[in-house]
Amino acid sequence: MKREERQNQILDLLASRGQIDVDEVVKQLGTSPATARRDLDALAAASLLTRTHGGAVSNSVAYDLPSRYQRDSNDRAKAQIAKLAADMVSQNMVIGLSGGTTTKAIASELSLRQDLVGEPGRVTLTVVTNAVNIASMLAVRPHIRVMVTGGVLNDRSYELVGPMAQSSLAKITIDLAFVGINGLDPEVGPMVSDEMEAAVNEQMIRQSSSSYLVADSSKIGRRSFVILDRENLTGIITDSEATSEQLGALAKAGMRAAMDVATYQPEEKS
Repeated sequence: MKREERQNQILDLLASRGQIDVDEVVKQLGTSPATARRDLDALAAASLLTRTHGGAVSNSVAYDLPSRYQRDSNDRAKAQIAKLAADMVSQNMVIGLSGGTTTKAIASELSLRQDLVGEPGRVTLTVVTNAVNIASMLAVRPHIRVMVTGGVLNDRSYELVGPMAQSSLAKITIDLAFVGINGLDPEVGPMVSDEMEAAVNEQMIRQSSSSYLVADSSKIGRRSFVILDRENLTGIITDSEATSEQLGALAKAGMRAAMDVATYQPEEKS
C-alpha cells in the first residue's frame, strides 16, 4: 500500500473514531509499527492530526465535516489522474476544482503533498471550488486557503450552481483549473449531465490561465446531456487504460490526451 493510501485510511479511521493508537493502525493497515509511527508523524507535521503518546487524536473540527463519500468503481484510474494533476501544482498557485469524484481525488492528493506545507500559519495554496465536499475536505488544511463560490446546492453532485456561482468566479483569476466531466465524445466534445453545472464549469475555465478536463478512460466515447465549450481548454488528462482507439479518435477530432503530455489543441476556426 502506498504512503498516500495509508495516510488517507488513517484519516478515515480518525474521522469515525476521533482517536487511534499505533497498534490499531498496524492491525487495520497491515503495516509495521515503525511505518505507522512515521505516517502519524507526517500527518501531525501537516496539522492534520495531533500526536499523543502511542497514537493520535483528530484536530478539533477536523472530521465533523463530510469529506468522504461512496467509493467509485474506477478508483485506481482516478488516483492515477489525481497524481498527475497534483504534480502540476506548485506553491502559491490558485487552483480551480469543479465538482466530481476525480476532482475530489485531486483535492485528496493535494492535501497530502508535504512540499506544499510551509511555515506554520502561512498559506501556500489557494483552491477555488464550487463543490462543498471538496471544500470540507480541504478546510482543515491550514496551509490551504479555500474559496467557495456562492450559489444553490445541487444535492446530487455537492456542487453550488447558478448565477451567484458564476458571478463570484467572474471576479477572480485562476492559475490552473481541473474540471470533471460525465462524458467525452470525440466528435461532440466534453459533456456533463446538468446545464447549470456546465455554465459554472465553463466560467471556471474562462477564468483560468490553464485548464484541464480530467476524465478516466471509461468516459471516452460516452455521451451526456450538456456539451461544454472546449475553445478555452488547455488539455485533457486521462488514465493509462485509455486504448489506442480512444486516443486515436480524440486525436482525429483535434483533441490529444496522454498521461505524460496531457495536451489538448483545439482545431483552428476557419
